[in-house]
Amino acid sequence: MSRIGRKPITIPAGVEVKVDNNLVSVTGPKGSLAKQISKEMQIEIEGNELTVKRPTDNKLHRSLHGLSRTLISNMVTGVTTGFTKSLELVGVGYRASKQGDKLVLAVGYSHPVEMDPGAELSVDVPTPNKIIVNGIDKEKVGALAANIRAVREPEPYKGKGIKYEGEKIRRKVGKAGGKK
Repeated sequence: MSRIGRKPITIPAGVEVKVDNNLVSVTGPKGSLAKQISKEMQIEIEGNELTVKRPTDNKLHRSLHGLSRTLISNMVTGVTTGFTKSLELVGVGYRASKQGDKLVLAVGYSHPVEMDPGAELSVDVPTPNKIIVNGIDKEKVGALAANIRAVREPEPYKGKGIKYEGEKIRRKVGKAGGKK
């Protein structure tokens, strides 16, 4: 049996979970999320614990078991604490700023790149070379962080670009020509 799928999800105080025909709705202090879980999974709430069970041991049910449990767990975590992703800008003249709700990036193009995070996400710029993406939906936080990184991915020779905080850039050596 799936080790992740077997673990029960504890529902903290102040969080309300409703299951209606496998549409899981989670409401907490930071907001509310809803997601349709596969109809084949059985979701049971007992007291302050939620468990996900699978009907058979075939490959599809085994793969959906851990996925369903993780999706629900991420929703509970999102409405209680939320999710953050940090990005760093590396390069001379590379900087980020906020204008209203928009994120403005100056990353070596002839024009500044503007990005709108949307209604349910927020972007903070504590320093000109650091960006923090916050939100309650883990999937949307990760997608926005990936879109920001895709504006100027780190290059392997000098390491210039936008990278995740703590990401290691595999560096290449430069040309070896002219050395005899």
